[in-house]
Amino acid sequence: MDLRQEIGTHKLADESHVVQELQAALKLGSASRQQVECTAAQLVEQVRARSKEKSHLDAFMGQFGLSNEEGVALMCLAEALLRVPDSVTADALIEDKILAGEWSEHLWQSSSLLVNASTWGLLLTGQVITVDEFGAGSIAGHLKEAVSRMGKPVIRAAMYQAMRILGKEFVLGVTIDEALEQGRKIYGPDCLFSCDMLGEGARTGQAARQYLAAYQHAITAVAQSNSVQDVVAGSGISIKLSALHPRFEYAQHDRVIDELHDRLLGLARSAAGYGMGMTIDTEEADRLDLTLELFERLARDSSLKDWNGLGIAVQAYGKRAKPVIEWLAGLARETGRRFMVRLVKGAYWDTEIKHAQELGLEDFSVFTRKASTDLSYLVCAETLLANREHIYSQFATHNAHTIAAVMEIAGACLKTGLMHPSSIESWMSRFRHVRWCGIRSVWLKNLNRCDIRLFCCRPTCFRGSGVTLGGWI
Repeated sequence: MDLRQEIGTHKLADESHVVQELQAALKLGSASRQQVECTAAQLVEQVRARSKEKSHLDAFMGQFGLSNEEGVALMCLAEALLRVPDSVTADALIEDKILAGEWSEHLWQSSSLLVNASTWGLLLTGQVITVDEFGAGSIAGHLKEAVSRMGKPVIRAAMYQAMRILGKEFVLGVTIDEALEQGRKIYGPDCLFSCDMLGEGARTGQAARQYLAAYQHAITAVAQSNSVQDVVAGSGISIKLSALHPRFEYAQHDRVIDELHDRLLGLARSAAGYGMGMTIDTEEADRLDLTLELFERLARDSSLKDWNGLGIAVQAYGKRAKPVIEWLAGLARETGRRFMVRLVKGAYWDTEIKHAQELGLEDFSVFTRKASTDLSYLVCAETLLANREHIYSQFATHNAHTIAAVMEIAGACLKTGLMHPSSIESWMSRFRHVRWCGIRSVWLKNLNRCDIRLFCCRPTCFRGSGVTLGGWI
C-alpha cells in the first residue's frame, strides 16, 4: 500500500486504534515529559508577569473567559453582532445576551481600562445597577441617567465599538497595505507576518476572481515589505483554496483540478519570483484529497523547482495527519524539494462532527477527544523534525504545554544541548516570532469568524535549524 492509499484508510479509522498507534509512535520519554511540565509552568508564569503587554483580547478573556455565562455571552455577541443587518435585531440580540449576566462580579477585577469601561456599559445595559444603589451623585448614577436619556442607539453604538476593538486583535486591516502598516506600528519593523484573507469561500466565479486578484496584490505587497528575498527570513502568505474556486469539492474533481491548478500555479510563480513563502491552508476533511493533489502538481512543476517556499498546513485533529506528513516527506525526497509544513491543531472540528452525524458515517474524520488531538500533534511534531532535511517545520499553537513539548522535541532532535534550559528567556531568545496577520477584503461586509489559534500562527524559526515554533508567549 502506497502512502496516498494509507492516508485514505485513516480517514474514518477507529479512534482507539489510531490513538494506540500514536502512543506507540511517541518517543517523548518520562524524563522529557517532566521537563515539559516544568517549562510550560515557567512559560505561564512569564506570561502572567507580563500583564502590561496583554492585548485587549487577553484582558477580556482573562476576566470573562469561556467558563462562565458572561464570557460565553460576550463571545456570542462578538461573533454575531457585526453580522446583524438592522438596528432592531441588534438591540434584541444585545438585550438577549446581556440581561442575564452577572456583570457586577467582573467590575474592577481587571487592570484594563477597556474591560472596566465595558463592564460598566454591560452593567448599565443589563440594568444590574440602579441609581438608588449608588446615589444620585455617584458615577453609576450619572451613567445610568445618561443612558436613560440617550437610549438604545447609544448602547448599540458602544457595543459595536467594543466589538470592533476586539476584532482588531484578529484583523489588522481592511486591506493588505493597511494590515502591514498597522503591524509595523504595533509590533515593530522586524516582526514577520503570515498573511491570510479572512472570509468565507467563493460562491460565484466573480467572487473567486476577486479573491485571486486580492491574493496576487497581497503577494506583491508582502514582497515589497520584506527586506530580504528569503522564504524563512521574510513574511509570507497563506492561500485558502475554497476562495479561489466556487465548486471546490470532490464531485467536481476534474473541473477543479484543471481550473484551480492554473490559478494556484500563477500565484506560486509570483511568490517564487519574489523569494517568499506561500502556504496552502487545509480545510474540511472531504477536501483534503483535492488539496494534496493540487499540492503535488505544484511540487512537480519544473518552473518551481528552485523555490523552497511551497508550503501546506496539516491539521493534527485529523486522523490522517501523520500519514499526510509522511507522504509530504516522501514527495519532498522524490522531487528534491524542501517544503514548508505548518502544523496546527485544526479549525473545523464542530463542522466535521456535525457532517459525520448528518451522513450517518461509521466514525469521524477527526479525534473526538482533546487529549487525542494533543497526542497527534506531538507525534506529528516528531515526524516533522525527523524529516527536517526535506521539511521546514512550523508549529502553530497558543498552548503553553504544546510550546514546551515542541521545544523539548526540537532540542532532542537537533541535539542542541538545550533540552533542559536553566532559563526560558535564554531558550526563547533563539526563536523569532512571526505573527499571523488577518486581512478583511474590502468587498466583505461582515467580520467573519476567525480562530484565536491563528492569532499566533507561524511564529518563530530556530536559527539555522529549520524549525519554526508558534505561540503567544
